[in-house]
Amino acid sequence: MGLSNVEAGIRNEAGIETVIGVLRQRLGDRLQTGEALRAQHAHTTTYIPGQSPDAVVFPESADDVKMIVRCCADHHVPVIPFGTGSSLEGQVNAPHGGISIDMTRMNRVLEVNAEDLDCTVEPGVTREQLNSDLRDTGLFFPIDPGANASIGGMTATRASGTNAVRYGTMRENVIAVTAVTASGEEIRTARRARKSSAGYDLTRLFVGSEGTLGVLTSVTLRLQGIPQAISGGVCPFPTVEAACNAVIMTIQMGIPVARIELLDALQMKACNAYSGLSYAEGPTLFLEFHGTDAGVAEQAELFSEIAAECGGGEFQWTKEAERRTELWKARHNAYWAALQLRPGAKGVSTDVCVPISRLAECVSETQADIASNGLIAPIVGHAGDGNFHVLVLMDTDNPAEIAAAEAFIGRLNARALAMEGTCTGEHGIGQGKQPYLSLEMGEGVSVMRQIKQALDPKNIMNPGKVFSFEP
Repeated sequence: MGLSNVEAGIRNEAGIETVIGVLRQRLGDRLQTGEALRAQHAHTTTYIPGQSPDAVVFPESADDVKMIVRCCADHHVPVIPFGTGSSLEGQVNAPHGGISIDMTRMNRVLEVNAEDLDCTVEPGVTREQLNSDLRDTGLFFPIDPGANASIGGMTATRASGTNAVRYGTMRENVIAVTAVTASGEEIRTARRARKSSAGYDLTRLFVGSEGTLGVLTSVTLRLQGIPQAISGGVCPFPTVEAACNAVIMTIQMGIPVARIELLDALQMKACNAYSGLSYAEGPTLFLEFHGTDAGVAEQAELFSEIAAECGGGEFQWTKEAERRTELWKARHNAYWAALQLRPGAKGVSTDVCVPISRLAECVSETQADIASNGLIAPIVGHAGDGNFHVLVLMDTDNPAEIAAAEAFIGRLNARALAMEGTCTGEHGIGQGKQPYLSLEMGEGVSVMRQIKQALDPKNIMNPGKVFSFEP
């Protein structure tokens, strides 16, 4: 990772000017070229600099998307899909310029099939909006990446989150998508059946493609029944290793934990200060169990026994919704809490994922790396998946600090790969992690380029993301 990897690409000035003129005639004020709005559509929550599109358009239907893409394809102009802008690796930047397709007006829940536990939504629907609409059906959509991301963006980046240990990631919860490809044609990748042996798995091809193969126009999702009861709590541990051992034992014993999150001592200090909590400032697990009243109580008691065996402190758990909400609000605010550890600094959020048997080793080595290099970098993790995040706080006006942060992130990714892990559990590749994709996938990247060549030969779909590609 490095700023040197984030380069401006070749611009098609004549094509961009033509496309803006054509789309302005067809869309009217649903095409905007104001500088502030364009800058917002290059928004990134890391230190990767923004690269603004030349215009932002607001489609209201799949037909609008097809028309926009066809116009861009005719003139070789880049298309950058935009959901809510919460991606972390520069996925919404426009290094070659082009047209940002803002999907926020395509925000309808198209169909809910309660008996089949599925629904179909437009890509601009956010996860909070969806769960609000589903509440009266007794169903919910479980994937929770923290931010109120759009379903289209979550699908495109193969999002995950705190519930993934029980409910899986977007990979397991997307049944089908419709997408407009670079030719301007809309395709459907699957039907609603829960399994199929019909041809290539096109759904999984688009899930995680980061907008480089097409623009999503609908997503069909698996749903879950709202649990009868939920319990949650906090358990301190003397070391990260002890906490990770408790996680491994919990998973291996088959306890159906819904969330099991690891916060290191520094992150707990930040959360206490930011959210007004008073928990011990040491390695800590946040947990949640879903099921019946008797089931969640039994699961909590079983975990208490595991925690004690691993040297943990008292597991403070509750079924009271208000207390659980307070707990998980503090967890979701971990990013903002961590920024207060060094006021004025910016945070570089990065993630890796390893087999859970290597999690303690990877986190411990990472903490030693942080300490030996004098960095301020709290750690949080979706421990049940072996996925953890590090937020490196630095002065982005100080080249020495940037270099130190980039070198650390390089070592972190190398460490995860050496442990048979991945350079990203859920942030995606975008611009920031491209150097590590080839290290992880080897010749597999060549196959990805062949797929890109077949579906997007003009390289108009979110160019400059995931891997370098020259048509």
